Amino acid sequence: MAIKLAIFDFDGTLADTYPLFMDSLDVLAATHGFRRLACHERQRLRGLSATEVIRELQLPLWKVPAVLSDFRKIMRRRIDEARLFSGMASVLCAMVQKDIKVAIATSNSIDNVRAILGDPLLSRFAMLECGSTLFGKSHRLRRILKKTEVMRAQAIYIGDEIRDAEAAKKMGISFGAVAWGYTDVEVLLRTNPLKVFRTPTDILAI
Repeated sequence: MAIKLAIFDFDGTLADTYPLFMDSLDVLAATHGFRRLACHERQRLRGLSATEVIRELQLPLWKVPAVLSDFRKIMRRRIDEARLFSGMASVLCAMVQKDIKVAIATSNSIDNVRAILGDPLLSRFAMLECGSTLFGKSHRLRRILKKTEVMRAQAIYIGDEIRDAEAAKKMGISFGAVAWGYTDVEVLLRTNPLKVFRTPTDILAI
């Protein structure tokens, strides 16, 4: 079936926030008492799932919500350092013009999403589901599917992490992997995505 709904992850998929995340790690580690990574260890994170990253950082699960909350606050203060990936705004507008609904399912806050997208582009989205827990994206996807009334066979979730692929699988929708995000694309290939997007304009192929 033709795709009628494209749901996007935000960080690492629409917005280039990975450098800010890496730059914030030491501050977050000092605040919350998890392990600080040496410079040579940081690249390894791109080959790990979210669960493996938490284990690598020696971060207790009960602290994860507070760490995420503090990172969102750091991003809000430094929002001028984060922006959409080049060409992404044009891709989103072109999809809407082709009658493909677009939505967002992210663990980031609505304030950060709005600040980076801007109100004119934000208005193009059929639905925004923001502020989910680290592993709560499937719930967000379910709400989007219900609200937009699009069949699961006509929807795709586009993301950059293994947890995005897992959420899509749990909801019975296709997964599209981007090659420019937090997780190395070779690792994402192991999740058997329906599509692999090497550049933002590749998304228009759906």
